[in-house]
Amino acid sequence: MKRIIGIGNALVDALATLKDDELLDVFGLPKGSMTLIGDAEQCRIQERFSALNVQRATGGSAGNTMLALANLGMHPGFIGTIGDDATGRFYADNCAQCGIEPNLSVLPQQSGIAYTFISPGGERTFATYLGAAAALQPDNLCADMFVGYDYLYVEGYLVQNHALILRAVELAKEAGLKVCLDLASYNIVAADREFFTHLVTEYVDIVFANEEEAHAFSGKEPAAALEHLHSLCEVAVVKLGADGSSIMCDGKRVSVGAFPVGQVVDTTAAGDFYAAGVMYGLMHGCTIHQCAQLGSLLSGYVIQVVGTKLSEAAWNEIKLNVARILGK
Repeated sequence: MKRIIGIGNALVDALATLKDDELLDVFGLPKGSMTLIGDAEQCRIQERFSALNVQRATGGSAGNTMLALANLGMHPGFIGTIGDDATGRFYADNCAQCGIEPNLSVLPQQSGIAYTFISPGGERTFATYLGAAAALQPDNLCADMFVGYDYLYVEGYLVQNHALILRAVELAKEAGLKVCLDLASYNIVAADREFFTHLVTEYVDIVFANEEEAHAFSGKEPAAALEHLHSLCEVAVVKLGADGSSIMCDGKRVSVGAFPVGQVVDTTAAGDFYAAGVMYGLMHGCTIHQCAQLGSLLSGYVIQVVGTKLSEAAWNEIKLNVARILGK
C-alpha cells in the first residue's frame, strides 16, 4: 500500500461559533482568511475566547489531511513541532490515537493554536498563533524521514519559511516521492506569489487550490486558472465550494458536484478533507473522476460538524460510500 507523509504547522484548533461577525471586526480579521498573530494579539483573543463555548481539535492543514487519511486506514506520517505543554500533549496523543505516525519535535515553548471563528453559514476565519509550530527548521529534516513513503504533502501555510519548504521538497524528490501542495489561503498566496510559482513550477506534482487561491496564484477565473496550474504540474485541483470541484490530469478535465448535505455547520478543514479523498484515490490507483468523488465525499461529511472530529458511525458511512465509489 502506498503511503503519504505530511509536513505542516502542528496546531490545535480552538473553535467558536459566532452569532455574527462583530468579533472579526474587533480583531481586524478579513472574513474567510488566515491571519498570523503575535503574543499580544493571542492574549487578547484568548481573553474573548474564554467567555465563549469553545471546542478543541487537532488542526493545521496538513495535519487535518493526515487525520482523515488515518481514519481511512492509510497510516500516514506527519512532521511538525509542538510545545512542552498541555496543548502539545493533546496534539501528540490525538495523533497516536488516530493512527498517524508522528515525527514531532518537542520544544520548551507554547504550542501553536489556531483560533477559529465560525460565522453564521459555516465560513471560518483563522487567527493563528504559531508558537512552537513555527520553530521547525531545515536542519530538523533528514533523508530518513521520507523513507517508506510515496508522497509528501506540504501545506502552503509553511511559506513563512522558504528554506524549510525547499529542504523538504528537495529531500522528498531525492527519495523518489511525489510532492503535493495545498495553496493554503488566498491572502498567503497573494503575499508570496513569486515563491509559490517557483515551488509549483520546479517541485510540485499535485496542487490543490480553492477558487480564490487559484485566482491569487494565476490572476485567472477558475476554468482558466485550472488550466494554468495544470500546465505547471501533473495534477491540478480547483475546489469550487458548493459548486463542487474540477481536476485536470493528462490534459483532461473532470468536474464533480459537491456532496449533498442538509446543513453546513462549519467549513473548517473542508479543503483538507477534500485533499485526503483525492490522495486516497490516487494511492489506490483510482480514476481522476473517482478521486474527485472521494474528495467531495469527505469534505461533505466534515462540514456537517464543528471541527474535524467525526463519529465512528460517520466514518463507517464514509467507508461504505468509498467502497461504492470504487465499485467494491
